[in-house]
Amino acid sequence: MASNYSPLPITSSSIELQSPNPIAHQPPTSEKIPTVVEFVNGEEDGDDFDDLPLILDTGRAASAGSGIPGAVFNLATSIIGAGIMALPATMKVLGVAVGFVSLILIGILSEISIELLVRFSAHCKASSYGDVVQAALGRPSRIASELCIIVNNAGFLVVYLIILGDVMSGSSDHVGVFDQLLGNGPWDHRKLVILAVLVIFLAPLCALEKIDSLSLTSGASVALAIVFVVVSGIIAVVQLFQGRIKMPRMGPDFGSKAAILDLLVVIPIMTNAYVCHFNLQPIYNELKEKTPQKMNRVGRITTVLCVSVYASTAISGYLLFGDDTESDVLTNFDKDLGIKFGSVLNFVVRIGYVLHLLLVFPVIHFSLRQTVDALVFSGSATESRKKMLALTAVLLGIIYLGSTTIPNIWVAFKFTGATTGPLLGFIFPCLIALRLDKQGKNLGLGEKFLSWMMLVWAVVLSIVGVIGNIYSLRSGSE
Repeated sequence: MASNYSPLPITSSSIELQSPNPIAHQPPTSEKIPTVVEFVNGEEDGDDFDDLPLILDTGRAASAGSGIPGAVFNLATSIIGAGIMALPATMKVLGVAVGFVSLILIGILSEISIELLVRFSAHCKASSYGDVVQAALGRPSRIASELCIIVNNAGFLVVYLIILGDVMSGSSDHVGVFDQLLGNGPWDHRKLVILAVLVIFLAPLCALEKIDSLSLTSGASVALAIVFVVVSGIIAVVQLFQGRIKMPRMGPDFGSKAAILDLLVVIPIMTNAYVCHFNLQPIYNELKEKTPQKMNRVGRITTVLCVSVYASTAISGYLLFGDDTESDVLTNFDKDLGIKFGSVLNFVVRIGYVLHLLLVFPVIHFSLRQTVDALVFSGSATESRKKMLALTAVLLGIIYLGSTTIPNIWVAFKFTGATTGPLLGFIFPCLIALRLDKQGKNLGLGEKFLSWMMLVWAVVLSIVGVIGNIYSLRSGSE
């Protein structure tokens, strides 16, 4: 495309463009864009911010970046992870009717908190989750939020590797895929299998610099999750017609102390399943022609997709295995399903889910690496490829050590759901909205009520979840 401008020799850190026609040349306007610091100090004007870009343009062409489908896939991949396998067990605790309604309500609340975060991130020109937290609550709160992201994401990645090793190499609870297909061999060593997968498959994906580079793998990951839902749904329908499925419970069971303790931890697990807020800013930053309204559309499509996948997985898994449903429903699929081609479907479900985790892993790792980089190298202005690769290698090494030394990940998983999940998904977004609203009066009465309601609910949920986990640990040790 022809241009009326030619580059001048660069003699400083600034770049200027000169028109070959001096008469036609107009001096550029010097419109000042408020920074996060100016916003905190109250120097930002009160103009409507709904149409402001969420992230400042760093010079890339407006046409660059991912479209809505790619953003939806990346955001959905941030949501659908290891937590999906725990959802059938939540149905066993809550019952089908109560569990189904809970999944929908928590999904709606999560979408509301996402839109609040997008809205106020646009208002203060935040480029990351930590930026908007700092603008509203100060530097100490930013550090706390970044530590939550690190704990949350690193915990998920450790869970992924442990499940991957258990599925492929087996554990004390079930037979591994390699053992069933190939018999005994080096692949029976879980640590060796995890290391090989980490080096050969995960490291190259985690070394990518931009999250929109993962759009294709994210789309494949969502497709594999849908395959799991379809296959488990087909198995459930076949067993239903064969009369092998008992009438499921519709509500919670209050018949024992253990059942009541399970009720205290099951909602935090559901809540944690929707947490993706830490990935909003990088996904938005690489969205083509980005606006808050466009990002809200991405969030709504993603929420509908994830609620559908979650509800289908939870209900079909519980219908298949009933009261025998394990905390990780994948362990139930190493048994005879009692239908034609049942063994083949078992392999499809387990191998498909492992591939899903392999494709989710780099998306979660991207936000982990970005957060660690911002926290540790906050004073560094250089963006070095070598630094990024070194940080990736260190993080993968730590995650690998965690996956080989932590024997039981489910207790930690429930604690994450009761702490970092509510903080990142609800408590911080609601505090941000309520705090920044005082400067611009941008929340309506209904939005304020929802913000306060979600804040109180999340705090109570976190406290009750931690108490439930403590009692569960004490009961298990007695």
